[in-house]
Amino acid sequence: MPAPTKRLLWVDDEIDLLRPHLLFVQGRGYHVDAVSNGDDALELLRLATYDLVLLDEQMPGRSGMEVFDELRRLDPRVPVVMVTKSEEDRTMTEAIGRRVADYLVKPTSPRQVLSVVTRLLEGETIQQQLVARDFTVRFRELNALRSVPRGWREWGETYSELVDWELRLRDAGETGLLPSLETLLDDFRREFGQFVVRNYAAWLDDGDGDRPPLSTDVVPQFLAPLMGEDRTVLFVVIDCLRLDQWRTLLPLLAPYAEVEEALYYSILPTATPFSRNAIFSGWFPEKIAEHYPGWWGGDNEGSLNAFEGELLEGQVRRVAGRPIPVHYEKIFASGDGEAAVRRLPGYLSQPGVTAMVFNFVDLLTHGRSESAVLWEVARDKEALRALTRQWFERSEAFTAIREALRLRIPVLVTTDHGSIHCHRPVTVFAKRDTTQNLRYKFGDDLRAEEPSLAFATNDERTLRFPQGRAATNYLVALEDAFFVYPTKLRQYQARYRGSFLHCGISPEEMVLPIALLTPR
Repeated sequence: MPAPTKRLLWVDDEIDLLRPHLLFVQGRGYHVDAVSNGDDALELLRLATYDLVLLDEQMPGRSGMEVFDELRRLDPRVPVVMVTKSEEDRTMTEAIGRRVADYLVKPTSPRQVLSVVTRLLEGETIQQQLVARDFTVRFRELNALRSVPRGWREWGETYSELVDWELRLRDAGETGLLPSLETLLDDFRREFGQFVVRNYAAWLDDGDGDRPPLSTDVVPQFLAPLMGEDRTVLFVVIDCLRLDQWRTLLPLLAPYAEVEEALYYSILPTATPFSRNAIFSGWFPEKIAEHYPGWWGGDNEGSLNAFEGELLEGQVRRVAGRPIPVHYEKIFASGDGEAAVRRLPGYLSQPGVTAMVFNFVDLLTHGRSESAVLWEVARDKEALRALTRQWFERSEAFTAIREALRLRIPVLVTTDHGSIHCHRPVTVFAKRDTTQNLRYKFGDDLRAEEPSLAFATNDERTLRFPQGRAATNYLVALEDAFFVYPTKLRQYQARYRGSFLHCGISPEEMVLPIALLTPR
C-alpha cells in the first residue's frame, strides 16, 4: 500500500510569485496548499493536519512570528520553516530561539525549498535506507573476512565496527537488521574467545612482542606522555564501561574536547581486583604479590583494591624516573563525588596526576541482578546504554572532566573492564573451597561440563598469578556463559540468566576504550 501524500502549507503574501516553486515541489509528489496571509493559514490549520508549514516572516497583518506562536498552540509538533527577506542576526536568532525546524532567506530557488522539505519530511527514511544498504554490503564483507586470519588489531577494529553498526542501525530506526548483526556478533564472540585462548599466555610472556596494549600498559603507554615536570593531567577511570556505552557518551563530550580514541585489552580475569590493580600498578598479579605480599595476602578479593592510590604513585614514580605528585579519589556515591569535585580545583592548580575512579556503572551492573526495578529498566544493552548516558550527563565524572577542560588541562578517560549479557549457564564441578565468582573459578579438581565454554588451565603462570595459591585449577568463562553448581542449578539459572556480568573472555569485557580529551 503506497504511503499517503505528505501535505504542506505555504504561507506567503507573495504567493503568486512563487508558482514555479509550488509546481516544482508538487511535481515531487507533495500536496501543497498555498495562502497569502496568516488568518487564512490559521483557518486551514484548524480544519486540517499538515506535515510541514513554510511560513513567510514578513507579511501584512499578522507577522510570521505571530502566526508561528498561534500555530504552535494549534499543533505543537508540526515542523515550521521560516522564510524571510531579512539577513539580520536578530531575525535568525529569534527564529532559532522559537525552535523553527529550519530557516531560509529570500530569494530562494525551487531546489533549495525542495531540499529543506525533503530533509525534514523524508530525512529519517532516506537515512534508514542508506544505513540499511551500507550495512547489507558490509555484512557480506564481514562474513567473508571470517576465514581470513586476524591479529589483535583486526579483532579490536572489527569489534569497534560492529559496535558502531549497532548504534547506527538503532539511531536510524533500522531494527529489522539487528538480528543479522546479533548473529554476526555471536560468531565473532566465539571466534574471539578462541583467539584469546590461543594467544593469551604468549601476550603475557612476551612483553616486547606483537601483542595488544594490556591493562599493565595503560599508564606507561597512554598516561606517561601527558606527564611532565610542569604538567597537570586528570586521569578518569569509569569502572565496568563497555565500548558501546562509551560511544554513547561521546556526543556529550564533543562540545568541550577533541577526542582521540584508542583501544586496549583487559587482562584476565576481567575483574576489578585484577584488571584495575594492573592499571594502577603496571604489574600482573604475581608481581604485585611479590612486592606487596601484605596487600595481596589471602583470597579475600574484596580487599585487593584498597591500595590503588599507592600503586599508582609507585608506578608514576618508576615511569617518570622521579617523584610526581599523585592525587587519588574513589567515588562510590554522589556525596563522595561532590566532595571530590570540590577538592579538584586545588589538585589541578599544581603539576601532577589526579586520578578519579567512578564506580556507578559497576554498581548499576551488579545491582541489576539484585533489584527487580533495575532489572526492569536495564533489561538489555540498549537500556543499559541509555541509563549510563543519563547517569553520566548529571554525574560528578562529567563535572570533573569539564572542569579540567575549562582549565585547559588534558583528560585521559578509560575503564578497567566491560560486561556481557549472559544467557548460558554452564555447570561446574568443584570442591567447597572454589571461588564464588560467576565468570571465573579457582579451586581444586575443577572442571566444566561444557569445556568449549571455558578457558581451563592448571598453570598459574598462564594468568601470571602468584605461585603457591591453594588453587590448582583455573576456569574463565567464554562468550556469554556463566558458571553454576549442580546443587544450586535452578536457583542460579533463575537468578543470573540475563544478567550483565564480567570477569570472563569476550570482546565486550576485554576490548576497551581509552581516550585523550584535549580542550577545545
